[in-house]
This record gives sequence, C-alpha cells and structure tokens, in this order.
Amino acid sequence: MAMNDIDADGAAVASHVSVSVVPDLLEKRELKSTVPRGSSRRTVHLNTRVLEQPAFVLHSYPYRETSLIIDVLTRDYGRLALIAKGAKRPHSALRGVLQKFQPFALAWSGKAELRTLIKAEWVGGLRPLEGDALLSGFYLNELIVRFCAREDSHEKLFNRYLATLHHLAQDESPGIILRVFERVLLCETGYAVAFDRCVQTGSRVLPERHYVFDPECGVRPTYGDEPVEWPIVTGQTLIDIQQDDYSRVKTVQQCKSLMRFLLNYHLGGVPLNTRKILLDLQKF
Repeated sequence: MAMNDIDADGAAVASHVSVSVVPDLLEKRELKSTVPRGSSRRTVHLNTRVLEQPAFVLHSYPYRETSLIIDVLTRDYGRLALIAKGAKRPHSALRGVLQKFQPFALAWSGKAELRTLIKAEWVGGLRPLEGDALLSGFYLNELIVRFCAREDSHEKLFNRYLATLHHLAQDESPGIILRVFERVLLCETGYAVAFDRCVQTGSRVLPERHYVFDPECGVRPTYGDEPVEWPIVTGQTLIDIQQDDYSRVKTVQQCKSLMRFLLNYHLGGVPLNTRKILLDLQKF
C-alpha cells in the first residue's frame, strides 16, 4: 500500500453490526512517543513529541495568513488541536491533503493545548464518502466535537468511528449504522452505562416490560409519572440496543426515538446542524 509522507512545513445492514471490519486499519501501530501507552491524561498533556499516531481530521479552520488549525480524533490521545504551519501556502505539501474521513498517522510536538503538526502520513484503506454517506460522516464529526472533551482518550470510540466510516463507504443504509455509533458515543463519554440493566437494582431488563431511560440516571421501569418527552420502550428493545441487534422493526423505531431524546437532552436542546440537514432530506 502506497503511503505519502508530508512535512508540516512544506447497502442493507446486517442485523448485528460488527466492529471487526477493516482489520488492517485497526491493527496497532508502534507509538514512538515519550509517554507510555495507558498513561494518565495529565501525563499525556506533558508529552512533547508523538509519532505514528492513528488519527482522523474532524474539522479545520484558517489560522493567521498561511496556517490551519485542525481538530483531530486520535486513537490514544482523544481529540486534539494541531496547528499545520504553512498549510495554506500555494506550494505547501499539506495544502489540500488533510482530508476528512481518511485515516492518517500523525506526528506532533509541543505540550500546550495547541500542538504543532510535524508530519502526516496517509494510511489509506477507506473509500471516499459520497452523497448521503458524506452527510452522515459530517454528522459523526459534529457529535464527536460536541461530546468529547479534548485529551480524553476513547480508543473504543475511535475504533467504532473507523468501522462506521467503512460501513458508510460501502453504501449501507445509515440509519442502523448511526444508531450503533450513538450508543458507543454515549457509553464512552459517560452519559450511559448500560441499556439492558436497571440503574436502581442492577438487574437485567425483562423483554416484555416497559422502561424509560432517565437521562440523569439510566434505565428504570415505567411508573406512570415520567415526563411526556421521555420515550417509553420495551425491555426487548433495550436488550437489542445493547447487543447492536436491529433485526426487529420495533427496535429500530424505538431506538431512533430514544437516541434522539438522549442526544438532545445532553446537548442542552441545542440542535445539531447536520442532523437538521439529514432530517430535511428525510435520510435520517
């Protein structure tokens, strides 16, 4: 597989959606950093140089006259802000290269909140997103930016993001794929512990019973006093969500309502720009 070294100066979805796709991209790359894998967030912040770190570009915007600031999702360091010096210059090797939805191995230096990009190596292995899949990709990026604090490592979320891009690039229906990603996002960022256990007793939900997901606490049975905006779902739906099993039509329908409610609640009612576009196009 060809790789480019760049200097900073110059279809129907299966019932169960697996993360085991694109194994080559999920394979661990050697980390040549001064901080050992698994270090605390504080220790990572003190690091001055990291090499060969798997990453995706989430967003970029101009910085001064010739540079860019890129918001990236990395496997081991979470979200970071990197400055790509000279990336806007006409003859810069970085100009037009740091594309979204493509895997890179990045190197950076610095210990401040804004680090300096040293090198970007395109890894390849993912088809470009087009049409509805591209809109869904922007939705993923907006969710990550809104929910993930900087420098919080979420390797499971990184792997799910990679798998989701793979599914979208294969022209699979985005509905179920996005629901799986939303579940992992909520669990990894601490807004959900489990969908198949009652928060009060720790017992597993019963398929035939009805439940609500208290956004501040978790799953509990319905008592008849729930706010009207809380979706009521069956225990079977919650079990299916936990297992990423969307073979039941009712599960798909109830999961969509539940995820919209939880995401909206934790975003404080502030709408996602990409969700509005997808809803307007009736693709979501």
